[in-house]
Amino acid sequence: MRDWLIKKRGNKSQETTAKNIGISRGAYANIELGKRNPSVPLAKKIADHLDFDWTLFFEENVVDSKQNTHTA
Repeated sequence: MRDWLIKKRGNKSQETTAKNIGISRGAYANIELGKRNPSVPLAKKIADHLDFDWTLFFEENVVDSKQNTHTA
């Protein structure tokens, strides 16, 4: 979970934040939960909207969202 991102969002709703950056609330929620990592352009949009350095997304230890691949 990205507690720092939730704190940056403050009292704004996920819905409002997502709408302002042009993605669905569900997609934004997954970014906050650490289930998804934003692309660089999306990270920049979120950071511009919430006023922080976009590189924070890539400096932290995040939940590994890569799926294990099994060979048959």
